[in-house]
Amino acid sequence: MNIHLDPSSELQLYKQLANQLIEFIAKGELKNGDTLPSVRSMAADLGINVSTVSKSYHELEEKGLIELKPKAKAIIIGGQKKELEETEVEKVENALKPIMAEAFARGLEKDQMTSLFHRILKQWK
Repeated sequence: MNIHLDPSSELQLYKQLANQLIEFIAKGELKNGDTLPSVRSMAADLGINVSTVSKSYHELEEKGLIELKPKAKAIIIGGQKKELEETEVEKVENALKPIMAEAFARGLEKDQMTSLFHRILKQWK
């Protein structure tokens, strides 16, 4: 697991970390039942504040991708194959709409968006 955080990015460090961990789950690099390093260990490895890692882990827990156990490591549960509830599908749709709208507003054509979407999908399992 190779995590790269960019302190000069407009995206906060905790969000960068959460997004990269989500990608590892999506790509199958982190599987159901795998554990993440402890918050302190991850913070030390990345050279960032413990609260930054904690915030990332809590965000992943809220999204239902990891389970945090007191005095234990975070366990991946998001790699499970399950049928999404309609509300979860709506959350994904609502998250995609503004991104797609911005892309179209910037001049991206529908075929370019479709091609980009398929290129990204190929990266994941």
